Amino acid sequence: MKKIITMIGLATLLITSVARATEVFVLSANPSHIHVLAASCATCHGTNGNGVDQTKPLAGIGKTDFLTKMLAFKSGERKATVMHRHAKGLNAQEIEGLAAYFSAQIPRQPSALPSQVLNKNHAN
Repeated sequence: MKKIITMIGLATLLITSVARATEVFVLSANPSHIHVLAASCATCHGTNGNGVDQTKPLAGIGKTDFLTKMLAFKSGERKATVMHRHAKGLNAQEIEGLAAYFSAQIPRQPSALPSQVLNKNHAN
């Protein structure tokens, strides 16, 4: 009986390890999936996580910080207007992929757009 329990435990560990390795391989073999997910973040957080308004920039954020916040949004522990909805649509591997993506981005200072002068002689 003890051997059976040990065998079941080892089989479970092996299956879990293979499944995790497969998920990591799939994500690393298809980084475009993470890029597509990151692009959807650009609406609020700016291109490559370099936001220009009131939203928190994501470029250069620590992986642990990103994971902690996203998992809190996903569980509902951290309240938000829309982030909890985005986070609930992601699985753990996608959140990990986004954490790696945004932590690798270089934070950039937003540049203000130059003001434009209306030409008063411009015809309608």
